[in-house]
Amino acid sequence: MGQEIEVYASKCVLPAKGSGMEIVLRKYDLVIFDMDGTILNTLDDLTDSLNVVLLAHHYPQRTLAEVRSFVGNGIRLLIERAVPEGLSVEEIDQIHQDFMNYYEEHCADKTKPYQGVPALIKTLREQGYRTAVVSNKADQAVQELCQQYFPGLFDIAVGERPGIAKKPAPDSVNQVLQSLNMKREQAVYVGDSEVDVATAYNAGMDGIAVTWGFRKPDFLKQQGATCLVSDPKEIIDLV
Repeated sequence: MGQEIEVYASKCVLPAKGSGMEIVLRKYDLVIFDMDGTILNTLDDLTDSLNVVLLAHHYPQRTLAEVRSFVGNGIRLLIERAVPEGLSVEEIDQIHQDFMNYYEEHCADKTKPYQGVPALIKTLREQGYRTAVVSNKADQAVQELCQQYFPGLFDIAVGERPGIAKKPAPDSVNQVLQSLNMKREQAVYVGDSEVDVATAYNAGMDGIAVTWGFRKPDFLKQQGATCLVSDPKEIIDLV
């Protein structure tokens, strides 16, 4: 029997015909999704909320492109990257709190699912997969957005919470695995950023990088992504 290899995404390199190698499509039981840039396009609401708060504090506003580059590591780092240099910790704390208060009320003004994503998740559920969300977004917003846009489609959703290290630390992913009684080899992590690539690696599980989100394909490859998809339907064939 020829050597077996596992194929995790449509852009992984396959062996040449006649190489004596069998291709085995690996089957998962759990698909874990990032939120911002992966299942939901939240960029407009993040930018608008940030600029409302920056304006209130008399600081320069930020463009969509700038905010796109700032997101991925949680709200605190988004704020630190967006404010002028040299602010005190107390000033940043206040801006952070003001943002959280405003965004809580405006996190779904313009936010919407990426085309094809709701259908993807419904198909996964119909085929018997467990599904989850792990995000660096504040947990309250994660719960609200999942309920609004994906009611009943996720077994568990975990956002940023006190005492749990943010991605790319594997803590939130491990919490999902434990809650659903799943082994890491049964799960695959799907995300759109370098943080998600590192999260899958740190969690010791396979990862799929999507190219419709906040990072470009070439950048994702530079960050170590080897399996990329450009259409949600491709994920069905990979899991």
